[in-house]
Amino acid sequence: MNHYLKCAVVALALGSAGHAWAECAAPEAPTMPDGGSATMDDMLAGQKAVKAYQAANLEYMNCLEPMIEAATAKARGESATEEDMAAAKALEEKFNAAVSAEEDVAGQFNTEIREYKAANPG
Repeated sequence: MNHYLKCAVVALALGSAGHAWAECAAPEAPTMPDGGSATMDDMLAGQKAVKAYQAANLEYMNCLEPMIEAATAKARGESATEEDMAAAKALEEKFNAAVSAEEDVAGQFNTEIREYKAANPG
């Protein structure tokens, strides 16, 4: 295969992979209530927002998984290129970042719950 044809095939593959990748959108982290001054309703709304975020984040990670599998298989293939390996690594990093972001959101909300309980002993 000549160089120009190889470049065209790679561009086409990356273009279609990029399009699928773009369809997987990471959710925005919710705004946390201030546990020190929030009402019970604020905290319940915060809990609802965190649960919605977790559901959206799971959907995002599920969207990434087949792309990670395909990119990893391609990167392990005999004709794998540096770009193939970089694409697989980038997708894995996006997945890992989503896991970390969800852990951060849960940790932040737990901190706000402790602050709410401290401000509202009962």
